[in-house]
Amino acid sequence: MVKHIVCWRLKDEANGMNKEANARSIKESLEALHGQIHGLIKIEVGIDFLHSPESMDIVLYSEFENKAALDFYQQHPLHKAIMPFIGEARSERRVVDYEV
Repeated sequence: MVKHIVCWRLKDEANGMNKEANARSIKESLEALHGQIHGLIKIEVGIDFLHSPESMDIVLYSEFENKAALDFYQQHPLHKAIMPFIGEARSERRVVDYEV
């Protein structure tokens, strides 16, 4: 199994919306991928409530059958369609991929 974790810090304004609206939209869009992409076992998106200087604004936690499934997800049209919106909304991105 492969775990894919991504954290984003969002801009105050982007895509014609404030940070909170962008976070909700990203959460809904990513979680809608569940059951749509072969090899994607679990997808969960959390929005930070602490808002500390060290906090990221949103986190994606996902599980895949294997590395090939993660690669398939990365190139899938449904995933690719979300990326421009996230790219415009984010100011920073961190990612960790690991196998268990």
